[in-house]
Amino acid sequence: MAEEKPGAEKSRLFQANAPVFFGSVILVLAALVFSVRDPANAANIFASVQSWIIHEMGWFYVASVATFLIFSVGVAASSMGAIKLGPDDSEPDFSTASWFAMLFSAGMGIGIMFYGVAEPVLHFASPPVGEGETLDAARNAMQLAFFHWGLHAWAIYAVMGMALAYFSFRHGLPLTVRSALYPLIGERIHGWIGHLVDIFAVFGTMFGVATSLGLGVMQVNAGLNYLFDIEMALGVQLALIAGITLLATASVASGINAGIRRLSELNLGLALLLMLFVLFVGPTVFLLQAAMQNTGGYLSDIIGKTFTLYAYQPNEWIGNWTLFYWGWWISWSPFVGMFIARISRGRTIRQFVVGVLLVPSGFTFLWFTVFGNTALAMQLDGSAEMVGAVQADVAVALFQFLEHLPLAGISMSLATLLVVTFFVTSSDSGSLVIDIITSGGKAEPPVWQRVFWALMEGVVAAVLLLAGGLAALQTGAIASGFPLAAILLIVCYGLFTALRRETQRQKSLQFGIPIVASHPPLAWKQRLGTLLHQPTRERASAFMRDVVGPALNEVAVEIRHRGLEVDVTATERKTQLSVGHGASDDFLYGVALRSVPVPSFAITALEGEREGPDHTWRAEVALREGGQRYDILGYTKEQVIADLLGQYERHMHYLNLHRAG
Repeated sequence: MAEEKPGAEKSRLFQANAPVFFGSVILVLAALVFSVRDPANAANIFASVQSWIIHEMGWFYVASVATFLIFSVGVAASSMGAIKLGPDDSEPDFSTASWFAMLFSAGMGIGIMFYGVAEPVLHFASPPVGEGETLDAARNAMQLAFFHWGLHAWAIYAVMGMALAYFSFRHGLPLTVRSALYPLIGERIHGWIGHLVDIFAVFGTMFGVATSLGLGVMQVNAGLNYLFDIEMALGVQLALIAGITLLATASVASGINAGIRRLSELNLGLALLLMLFVLFVGPTVFLLQAAMQNTGGYLSDIIGKTFTLYAYQPNEWIGNWTLFYWGWWISWSPFVGMFIARISRGRTIRQFVVGVLLVPSGFTFLWFTVFGNTALAMQLDGSAEMVGAVQADVAVALFQFLEHLPLAGISMSLATLLVVTFFVTSSDSGSLVIDIITSGGKAEPPVWQRVFWALMEGVVAAVLLLAGGLAALQTGAIASGFPLAAILLIVCYGLFTALRRETQRQKSLQFGIPIVASHPPLAWKQRLGTLLHQPTRERASAFMRDVVGPALNEVAVEIRHRGLEVDVTATERKTQLSVGHGASDDFLYGVALRSVPVPSFAITALEGEREGPDHTWRAEVALREGGQRYDILGYTKEQVIADLLGQYERHMHYLNLHRAG
């Protein structure tokens, strides 16, 4: 499945899936022209679509998001949670701390900066039911903020990210959105259906990031206005877009490890610093108490809030808030889901779901408690008029809040810097994702393609800001969540089918028929020698050349005589045999050389070429699921064949059980 497909260019300067690359450019430019030429008409069209979704299909959004959360938790808690997002012997590409930082920064970092103060205050002033500006309204306001930014939002990202990581890293499919549909349409994902899915994902990502960039510069402008009395003006905001775009371009050009990872770690560090500052200069004990009570209230009422549509008390609140957020998170799922898939290779599904659901949600809960509860405390004790300030301009709410705390100049400077770095991270992450999609899933396309998409985001944001069309495209991006919700439900079904099949395979291999060798097993002296002897690279290479290669080729000849497709490939360190049984049922048996540290009990001195003074070599068997971590170096050709046939017999046993069921 991992072979090169038609449509993927092989030029060293242009490594892209041409239909998706050019189709995305044309669609983005067409939407841009439509919005710029008649922004009022565009706004009316998008608003009408959104109004229909809210009033007629709100129940569908609520049911979909509930399904995503239940699905994610259920898969992680089941035996499927032990499956790795990659081969069985793969290890995570990033440390846990770096992984957490990138999860947080790419998903909602900029959002909590914008709404951390504003949303609790707005819910406090105008709750969905009951009287506003009361103690009950304050408690409910915090629970509503937790609900909108907590587990449900990250479950949406988890579903998309899990599907993409599983099919890409474990089954060799391209790291693009189309791959999530493989269980349903098979190889047709490489045709026009797959192209359309990827183009739609690029469109949503481009306008989601560009719209946020355009709206976000208003908050940066507000911070600069408070700090340096720089006027709130369109020219300033365009200059900010240009500056942020250039920073994002530099970051994405340097790659995910050097640029995005380090910037994400910086973001997390600055966010922790600002949050701890507010915690210690604010009502510290009250905030610690509120954190516990807010979390308990959220968890105790999570089921009720999940399915609440206010059917018996119809109002516009749910459309303006809950359904708005669900549509927004879903529209961002290709972007965020694909990014977290890209950084999660080598982790188990259980680790992935726990990390994606709990870590960003936990930090977000702390953030809303520290900022939101402090703002509500100021309002309730009369030390600041936060309701009026937030309702007047949400963009400046954070800075007006910080102005009432000690060292306001320092904290507002830090907040402004944090807003900028969060925007840079969102932009460079979005550019990386778009580049991967349009390049057909290549992890490292040419730098100029990444730069192109980063600059395109800045251009789109600037043009929309000039034309006044940002609000229309924001509404359009939210409306795009409706078809994406249906796609995500299909993804859930396809992923569940694939995972259930894999667990059945693992069980059948584990408890199925034993491996029966057609030749005598290793004699005990031979086994002891294999255990204690530490081979050099020369001996390991000779074993691959003189034993493994001939053994696999001999079996391949016999299989071809029996009418099956078989292929043997060999590199310096790996020889692999594959037998075609139909797409995901193919059998793979490989032997790979691996350099490992010499065990402490080793008694044989190393001689000849080696990786270092304390390393030796193993010839480990690898199946479709990855390395099996057992060494066959020292086997005879007949014993290698016996091991191969034993694994093949188990594979056929699994196929018979699966097809019979």
